[in-house]
Amino acid sequence: MPVAAKSIKFGTDGWRGVIGDDFTFERLALVAPVAAKVLFNTYGKKVGDRTIVVGYDRRFMAENFAQKVADVVSAAGFDVLFSETFAPTPAFSWAAKQHNALGALVITASHNPGQYLGLKVKSAFGGSVPPEVTQEIEALLEEEVPVASTPGKIKQFNPWESYCQELESKVDIGKIREAIASGKLTVFADVMHGAAAGGLGKLLGDAVKEINSDRDPTFEGGAPEPLPKYLSRLFGVMKTHREHNPTGLTVALVFDGDCDRIAAVDGAGNFLSSQILVPILIDHLTLRRNFTGEIVKTVSGSDLIPRVAALHKLSVFETPVGYKYIADRMLAAQVLLGGEESGGIGYGSHIPERDALLSALYVLEAIVESGLDLSDYYRQLQQQTGFSSAYDRIDLPLGSMEVRSRLLQQLQTEPLKEIAGKTVTNCQTIDGYKFRLADDSWLMIRFSGTEPVLRLYCEASTLEQVHQTLAWAKHWAE
Repeated sequence: MPVAAKSIKFGTDGWRGVIGDDFTFERLALVAPVAAKVLFNTYGKKVGDRTIVVGYDRRFMAENFAQKVADVVSAAGFDVLFSETFAPTPAFSWAAKQHNALGALVITASHNPGQYLGLKVKSAFGGSVPPEVTQEIEALLEEEVPVASTPGKIKQFNPWESYCQELESKVDIGKIREAIASGKLTVFADVMHGAAAGGLGKLLGDAVKEINSDRDPTFEGGAPEPLPKYLSRLFGVMKTHREHNPTGLTVALVFDGDCDRIAAVDGAGNFLSSQILVPILIDHLTLRRNFTGEIVKTVSGSDLIPRVAALHKLSVFETPVGYKYIADRMLAAQVLLGGEESGGIGYGSHIPERDALLSALYVLEAIVESGLDLSDYYRQLQQQTGFSSAYDRIDLPLGSMEVRSRLLQQLQTEPLKEIAGKTVTNCQTIDGYKFRLADDSWLMIRFSGTEPVLRLYCEASTLEQVHQTLAWAKHWAE
């Protein structure tokens, strides 16, 4: 194996590393042609073409790394559709499907801090490749990739045009534009300096109030992840708007670095994660668009999701954490919507890929057609189902991988029987350990597979109970 190829490992969605250390031009030049070769081996017969889509986000030197990918993939004998600008990752997934390509190679590190970059490998069908594909890429890194006698052609394309046309066809775009133009709805977009920049404006016009639009590869020292701790500027802008515009519907939509995750802030300034957005979207799409099909949720998803699904007589399929599991189910069954706790939401009527811009349009359509603020809509669903809850999650750094191993062994050999004074009634181990408690609240404990981090999730009837349970779990771990 070439020295530069050592320790290149793909995670839940791609290979990522620190720029200049793990992620370098030399290492990328080894991975990219191998990825193209595996995409050809996997999808070549069905597609009947040798074209690879190459795209990128707005991170440090992302376009330069993407050019390297285009060059080495072309030298390996593949034609390349090379993006002329940054765009959302789902736009490149859509391009792979639309152009009948073998797949897409996208330079992005998604929601990671600014020192990271990475490579996402997308399939011919327009979603993340399954684990066996990335495992084959890792295995073939030991081989030398031959240079083709005839290099492929590199052709530039604009990824936004076809993608936006596709998204517009999914919603009543005229009704949303009219609500914004008439002043009935004010829309903010926090693009977090990422690839969503300009996206809602292209779809809905200049009236969309976008913040953090500039390219800042440091992400102001934080990370482009749609979490409250990174949204102080947005909360301030929304507060000022409320003070001067006390009437009318207002919403802010928040996008991660490569625009495949979404969150929202309602008119009162409350943060709304996908735990809240997914139930709203299920209700909207069944009631007003007559969509049907299975609801796919990860094990960390809110208990409100199956209750809203039951309102509409929809079945629910539960997966481990990670959108690749949802995408696999989308390929195997008729799915209405698949959603994960971290903000990824996708639709069976689109591609098997989480798509934050399409989710944003559906959220806006739900507001316009219901006439409700998002939190009012959520409260209405709680009333209809007779179920209300609060949710939170913390990521707890551990001292070392040895500490991680000790805690994992403790969970395996000494199962928890009581948590925060409540009896454990059930333990689900589809992914980590999800403990159902006597009051029907739950605590989930998951370990990162690559670093000493413990992920703690909790849903209970009140936020106070959630924080008490998470504090207990933190104390247990420490």
